[in-house]
Amino acid sequence: MRCPMCDEPGSQVIDTRPTSDGVALRRRRQCAKCGQRFTTYERYEPLSLMVRKRDGRLEPFEVRKVRLGIEKACSKRAMTPEQITEMARRVEEEVRGACTREVPADHIGRTVMATLREVDEVAYVRFASIHEDFQDAGLFVDAVETLTKQPKSS
Repeated sequence: MRCPMCDEPGSQVIDTRPTSDGVALRRRRQCAKCGQRFTTYERYEPLSLMVRKRDGRLEPFEVRKVRLGIEKACSKRAMTPEQITEMARRVEEEVRGACTREVPADHIGRTVMATLREVDEVAYVRFASIHEDFQDAGLFVDAVETLTKQPKSS
């Protein structure tokens, strides 16, 4: 690790501890040349997750896209940015928890739908209409009827 003050490549770790959220290690270092102390953070690099699109293409998973879809479904609903962030985090956690390097886009969409259904039924129907590609009003009615017949999963 290079010293940020003098650019010396050698430094010594003098203290290591986890961050308060537990997702990184905080390391206090001291430069071997100038003696200045500085802090570095060490985080794991998540495996790259690829999404298999409906047309067969592969593209990297981006939680930003999940969040955008949730935001659109929740527009003009009583939803805070924190709730949307938490839903996107839950979807990402479930998708990455599958322990596979490739996930079908359909699986991500169904995970978003399940998450939205637990929080806001209107947002669920909005998202489902895009994900399921409703072609007529009858499909909307079917989705709402299914929603009222099935209990929410907890």
